[in-house]
Amino acid sequence: MYEVLKKITAIIMTFVVLFSTMSFTISEHYCGDHLVDTALFSKAESCGMEMEKPSPNKECSIKKSNCCSDVVKQFEGQNELKSDTSTLPFEQQLFITSFITSYINIFEGLEENIIPFKAYSPPFLVKDIQILDEVYLI
Repeated sequence: MYEVLKKITAIIMTFVVLFSTMSFTISEHYCGDHLVDTALFSKAESCGMEMEKPSPNKECSIKKSNCCSDVVKQFEGQNELKSDTSTLPFEQQLFITSFITSYINIFEGLEENIIPFKAYSPPFLVKDIQILDEVYLI
């Protein structure tokens, strides 16, 4: 039972480390106020209504505002995994190490069951003492 609990805890901790260090990007494409596409780790596909490139002739160009917009959200993961314990005072380091050692030793059990009175037989019952003392279990 203890080994299974230990393995489950190790698997959960690996996922915590994996997800805390992973960086990812969410890209969203809006056309007006409506969400058209969402993409994870890549660029969202457009709706096809982007404005064309302006013409090289300034007299002939018409300026219109673009109704489409792209929103990019970046989530940065943690870069440093090792915490520096040298900043802790000696008393706190001593407390942490003694706490961890005592906590681990709580779950250690004996390899075999030891019964100290296994070689002794119970005494012979000559008289029932409970009936003699008139003590009854209810």
